[in-house]
Amino acid sequence: MTESADHVPVAVDHPFVSAVKPLVDAMGAELLGPEQAQPDDVVLAWEGQDVIAVRLPQLSDSLDHILAAMERRHGMPLADLDRKAKQSVVRTLEARGAFSVRHGVETVAGALGVSRFTVYNYINSQEEKRVGQRRDGA
Repeated sequence: MTESADHVPVAVDHPFVSAVKPLVDAMGAELLGPEQAQPDDVVLAWEGQDVIAVRLPQLSDSLDHILAAMERRHGMPLADLDRKAKQSVVRTLEARGAFSVRHGVETVAGALGVSRFTVYNYINSQEEKRVGQRRDGA
């Protein structure tokens, strides 16, 4: 058992909770007891019984969580990556919808240690490649 933010025990030893915990952690979400669920939370059931509730993070918090995970994956601050690696990070973030978040470009630019203009250039160069590939494949 572990305690949620409100100090209510959450059955982390339940096999279903153990199975979904890595996903919940990767999203930056919070596990709660099902009795703590609010209307926007997702209650997960196992064999017909509510076992756990998941409180999803705000989109802006989620972007910060994704950036921190990418830093861990690269083993260094994103600002220390070379240009090619930064472009790859932008590609990944674009695929995950990071730039639909308000101030997403600014947040990513800050994490990468580049200007917003540079982030937009990385995004646009990827779009140009996709358009070129569609044209060549047509």
